[in-house]
Amino acid sequence: MLQKRKWLLLTFYTTAGVMALERACTQAGLPGRIVPVPRSITADCGMAWRCEPSLRQQVVPLADPNEVMGIYELEI
Repeated sequence: MLQKRKWLLLTFYTTAGVMALERACTQAGLPGRIVPVPRSITADCGMAWRCEPSLRQQVVPLADPNEVMGIYELEI
């Protein structure tokens, strides 16, 4: 069984929003990845950006505030 970890998840209204954050994080050298949104939360596009919670102060400003649907810290 896989052990759960705490992650920061940003959900988006559109696929373009999550892909734009992926590009911005890659350019800034910040690790993370696009993942399916867990069933415990919802998002219009069904995809989220997942990264370490310690990166919150660096990642959140890179996301378009008009595209972000929610910001969560979940153990998954």
